[in-house]
Parts: sequence; C-alpha cells; structure tokens
Amino acid sequence: MSCMFVRDDIPGLKQDLTVKTNLLNHDLILKTRWGVFSPRSIDDGTKLFMQYLDISKDDKCLDLGCGYGPIGLAVAKSCPNGEVHMVDKDFIAVELSNNNAKLNNISNAKAYLSDAFLSVNKNNYFDQILSNVPAKVGREQLSIILYDAYDSLKPGGKITFVTINGLRNFIKDNFKSVFGNYKKLKQGQKYTISQAIKE
Repeated sequence: MSCMFVRDDIPGLKQDLTVKTNLLNHDLILKTRWGVFSPRSIDDGTKLFMQYLDISKDDKCLDLGCGYGPIGLAVAKSCPNGEVHMVDKDFIAVELSNNNAKLNNISNAKAYLSDAFLSVNKNNYFDQILSNVPAKVGREQLSIILYDAYDSLKPGGKITFVTINGLRNFIKDNFKSVFGNYKKLKQGQKYTISQAIKE
C-alpha cells in the first residue's frame, strides 16, 4: 500500500533550520531541527528570561534542559572566564548544542547527556543553575531536580527558572522549602521568572 498523501517537502523538512538571534547582547547563529523545543525561533519564555539574568565573568553555570543551546551559549559568552555545562536527556539536543558552540566559536560551553542531574557534578560546583522548565515536567521530577540543584550549587549560588505561570506557586513553595527563600524576578503574561539562593 502506498501513502494516500504524498508530501514532496520531506527532504526539506529534514534539513536543519537556522535561527539568528541576539541574547544577552550577543549575536548567535543557531542550527535547530524539527523535534527539538521551539525549533523555528527563540521562545517567549527564553526571551523574557534573558532580560533578568545577571551573569558574572567567572561564573560556572549549568543550563538544565538546554535544547539546542540558546540559553547556555549566550551565558557562556557572558562568562568568558567561567564555564557552562549544558545538559539534556535528548541526544539530538546535545548534538545541536555542541555543534552550535562550535559554530559560534564558544569554547567554554559543553553539552552532555543527562536526565536532569544524573550525570552532573552535585558537589557545591556551580555559581548558577538556569532552566527554562518544560510545562509538562512532573511535580515529582521537579522536586527531585530542586534537591539535586541545592547540592550542586556553591554557597551563595543562585537557581533561576522561567516557567509558565501555572507552575508559579509550585515553584515558589518548593524554592522556599528547599532553599529557604524565594524571589520573583518578573511575572509576565505567560511566564514567571523565579530565583532562590543557596545560603
């Protein structure tokens, strides 16, 4: 049996897409493809997130759930003396992130496969943990992530998440229970940026 509907655009759909953007005042060219998060353009949550990040030149940062790398790579350009670890559980995302690091001549960022913190240094290592948290992440998984994040941060380190507004109160309650503090950096129409500090 042959297919009823013949699509002649399949070869084109298999080609990588290109996103040209400016994040944290850095121009980036990013290759993406269908199947990764927001392949056509930088999503609104990430754009909002970028306006409220404060990165120091020596920071060691973790981009959790990096996708094709827009957050991690922009951050890496902002901490030239530091390093950025980008993790994702999707091997395509990891491959794209590493390719995009090369494409943009970024040598202080590396992507690797990890289901949340499974393959990540959990011993007071990072100055900042950043994530555009997927809307469909389960509450149990989020709780596990936050306890691991606490262990991974240096004292004084910051965790900053952008989430859909529907997760806002859950994040607030859990930041308070794990970190003992919570700060809302911004609440937009659809997204909230939340931060806690490891004291």
